[in-house]
Amino acid sequence: MAVFGKSLRQLSSVASGYIALRASLTLLLLSWPCPSLGKKKLYIGALFPMSGGWPGGQACLPSAQMALDLVNNRTDILPDYELELIYYDSMCDPGESTKLLYDLLYTEPIKTVLMPGCSSVSTLVAEAARMWNLIVLSYGSSSPALSNRNRFPTFFRTHPSATLHNPTRVRLFQKWKWTKIATIQQTTEVFTSTLDDLEQRVKEAGIEISVRQSFLTDPAVAVKNLKRQDARIIVGLFYETEARKVFCEVFKEKLYGKKYVWFLIGWYADNWFKIKDPSINCTIENMTEAVEGHVTTEIVMLNPETVRGASNLTSQEFLGALMNRLGGKNPEETGGFQEAPLAYDAVWALALALNKTVAPLKAKGRRLEDFNYNNHDITAEIYRALNTSSFEGVSGHVVFDAQGSRMAMTLIEQLQGNYKKIGYYDSSQKNLSWFGNDVWIGAGPPADSTIVIEEFRYLSQKLFAAVSVFAGLGILLGIVCLTFNIYNSNVRYIQNSQPYLNNMTAVGCMMALAAVFPLGIDGHHIHRSQFPVVCQFRLWLLGLGFSLAYGSMFTKIWWVHNLFTKKEEKKEKRKHLEPWKLYATVGVLLAIDVLSLMIWQIVDPLHITVEKFTREAPKGDLDVLIQPLLEHCTSEKMNTWLGVVYGYKGLLLLLGIFLAYETKSVSTEKINDHRAVGMAIYNVAVLCMITAPVTMILTSQQDASFAFAALAIVFSVYITLVVLFVPKVHYTMRRLITRGEWQSEQQDTLKTGSSTNNNDEEKSRQLERENRELQKIIQEKEQRVSELRNQLVERQALRNRRRPSSGTNQNHSNPSPPSSQPDPKSLLPPPGYPNPASDNHSSLPPSFSNSSNLYQADSKISRNHCHNSQIPLLYK
Repeated sequence: MAVFGKSLRQLSSVASGYIALRASLTLLLLSWPCPSLGKKKLYIGALFPMSGGWPGGQACLPSAQMALDLVNNRTDILPDYELELIYYDSMCDPGESTKLLYDLLYTEPIKTVLMPGCSSVSTLVAEAARMWNLIVLSYGSSSPALSNRNRFPTFFRTHPSATLHNPTRVRLFQKWKWTKIATIQQTTEVFTSTLDDLEQRVKEAGIEISVRQSFLTDPAVAVKNLKRQDARIIVGLFYETEARKVFCEVFKEKLYGKKYVWFLIGWYADNWFKIKDPSINCTIENMTEAVEGHVTTEIVMLNPETVRGASNLTSQEFLGALMNRLGGKNPEETGGFQEAPLAYDAVWALALALNKTVAPLKAKGRRLEDFNYNNHDITAEIYRALNTSSFEGVSGHVVFDAQGSRMAMTLIEQLQGNYKKIGYYDSSQKNLSWFGNDVWIGAGPPADSTIVIEEFRYLSQKLFAAVSVFAGLGILLGIVCLTFNIYNSNVRYIQNSQPYLNNMTAVGCMMALAAVFPLGIDGHHIHRSQFPVVCQFRLWLLGLGFSLAYGSMFTKIWWVHNLFTKKEEKKEKRKHLEPWKLYATVGVLLAIDVLSLMIWQIVDPLHITVEKFTREAPKGDLDVLIQPLLEHCTSEKMNTWLGVVYGYKGLLLLLGIFLAYETKSVSTEKINDHRAVGMAIYNVAVLCMITAPVTMILTSQQDASFAFAALAIVFSVYITLVVLFVPKVHYTMRRLITRGEWQSEQQDTLKTGSSTNNNDEEKSRQLERENRELQKIIQEKEQRVSELRNQLVERQALRNRRRPSSGTNQNHSNPSPPSSQPDPKSLLPPPGYPNPASDNHSSLPPSFSNSSNLYQADSKISRNHCHNSQIPLLYK
């Protein structure tokens, strides 16, 4: 374990010149050499890493030697024995340590206890030691894996386990109300075991590890993943050299600042981030910016209280003596300076435990010097003595738990330019001592994740109000049309339009318009618990409204097609169309809808669901996201039900279009507004077929979806009411204005056929124009005929005047034959023409004064009625 002590801030408070001088004098008196007087030696085999990843032996070895000197000069501790240290440089390398362990075990003298340093070396030594019945006491091993009693049955350590940081971390998470954290670790056993323990502890505390990243040598990808997954509270478990690599990447990814908190191990050197490292490409300024504000947790390795322990030294006196022993070396450049108190207390724990075994062994007739690698009894006594150790050392109170790990307090610090103590935590007592001097870049501790504010999307109230006004006006229009139709139901023209079906259409239109209001009601108007009721209103009002309105129109067009598109086989039925058949057809369509809606609501009732959209970042606050939500009316198999309903309604719409097209040229008095019904069906079908798929696509856009659906309903209803009822109102008002009274039943019947629709009226107007033109032509011809008759009469009269004179001269000689005299009857005009003698050349006979006489049989000119003698003159 690569560890560098935080000596500057510790030494600044305790290593004054006076204290150092006093400690040196005290240590000199206590360690003054005395004759051994035949003391027996007990050998301790130790491995001190003087180099390598963690050169902790540089300070721990002098500290252990100080403790041995004091113990050997105490007359109350092992008075008959002398402890001697046999040590090697393990370089914190398991491979090198294997060779050194072999030398220790197979080289005289026999070692009573082994003292390794690094976790990796301690793992190797502790696992092998049980084969030689050796107790292992480590001063610098923090790996949680070493707490396994089954694997390491004789292992103890004065350095607390790395898992001792975890209760402190969990307590801080709870203090700052964080429920989500992230971790990044170097893939070594010590950090993996620590993280496994942390994961178990946070799970028990109800805290989630949302992101877990690891790396071997290059942390770049792991840091990017932390950034990508929005990690905020990050626990970092890695050695010091890797820490510099991590925070160089942290600077590049901007994973620091007021939104982030990093938790690091506290046994790095104070200036670890300022040390030049060729493996990173960040400047000291970059590193200083990135690490500012991070929190560290470290085991209290120096007793903060001024008390004298078993060695009769205070922690401050110990530091002064250690500085003198180191010969004035810079603590920052001395490996293991921070763990030196642990090595010092480890020797004292061993000495006190061996001293405690003397009496029990003597009672059994055994002695410590009788120890060998096959002796279980002495090992068991040493184990029992260490397991019950409890004394005050320079590192604090020394006591071991059931796994042989040191129990200690945890120091909490925060980098505020320099490391500042902000609290202590005693995990055994679960007591947090808080100084209240923590500093944050923002107003306080950041959130453990981006604050997500749920915000429901509601319908635009302006849009809802505008459409509601149109819907309300449409309902008023429907009421007016319905009232008019009922009041004037005795008018023959309205009677022939099947007014009861029109009433159903008006009622259905009003129900469809009423469905607009629940379509626009959402959580802005009502509580969420009432929303399913609104969903039911939407479905039933729209479904039944469509069935009544469209069903009544479809019924008309269906029966018109059924009765009047056949040539002969249904000719008799055309005269008798029973109204009950029309009502029954509407009833069947309505019953189908009611039955299908009831089955839907019983089998798969509608309920409210909430759709989540992509989170949106508001302007001005980078640590808040808006989570848009939208409420929907839906059911478990919504698509299936919609497919059935839309399929059925779609077929009805298509069939209605087909029937309207087929009957466009049919004229009938029984249902005289079927062409207007066809026009309404065209509009309703087109709007429905466009709106249905569009609203399904736009379900996530509440304004657009409502606008399409509501406006389609409004336009369909308005078009239907105008097309069906406005012509009836116009017809009725025109008759009232022009006649001042109602037409008689016979006249209504005659006029119904000619004014059924616009086409009949146009034909009637065309016939009237042709009639007037023909009358004008006939008048001209009659005038010409009259002129010719007058000429004929004048010629006849002239001829008659000339004959008497000639007849007198030739009376006796050549009498005219009787046959040569004209017949008086031949001078009469043909039937139907005026008599010249009676009209005195009047212009026109009364029979031509009215254009209607053109169609009478006695007013027509026929060749059969013309006199033979007048034909040449008539066509002359």
